[in-house]
Amino acid sequence: MTTTEDIEAMIARVSLGDRQAFSGLYDATSAKLFGVCLRVLKNRAAAEDVLQESYMKIWRYADRYAAGGVNPMSWMITIARNTAIDRLRVTRDTDDIEDLSEVLPSSGPTPEQAAVAGCEAGRIGICLSQLEEPKDKAVRGAYLEGLTYAELAEKFSVPLNTVRTWLRRSLISLRECMEQ
Repeated sequence: MTTTEDIEAMIARVSLGDRQAFSGLYDATSAKLFGVCLRVLKNRAAAEDVLQESYMKIWRYADRYAAGGVNPMSWMITIARNTAIDRLRVTRDTDDIEDLSEVLPSSGPTPEQAAVAGCEAGRIGICLSQLEEPKDKAVRGAYLEGLTYAELAEKFSVPLNTVRTWLRRSLISLRECMEQ
């Protein structure tokens, strides 16, 4: 098992142009980075191309990696992920929408997920109606309207900590209601 320190040492040697270290780095990390590329692109051939491009960037920018800062795998995964996303953008710009639907999964819910969500929404509505008067409006304001705690405190003319307590207790009550 290759440790974080081993990977950092290999990146340091790669930054000096050490091809053997680069080969070792590839052997130690390529499976993980290929998985990242494949997860984003959903196409094996494209993922292989992006993996190669990612390692070219790692070779080129190894001197920019700061050991002791970011985890080296996180740094390389970010490079691979961003390269894959860039490839998707190029694909989206050049391909027909029909071809893109083969590359990207549908972002909408399946019919089963929509039915379950509808039932859950009904249950949440019932549970919200069981909360006391200002607390239900505070929960709706925070989680449905996107109001901040400060905005809610001002709206209900209560201290900020009171709003926090309302929301915390209300969420506990909602969770208990939903579990029934």
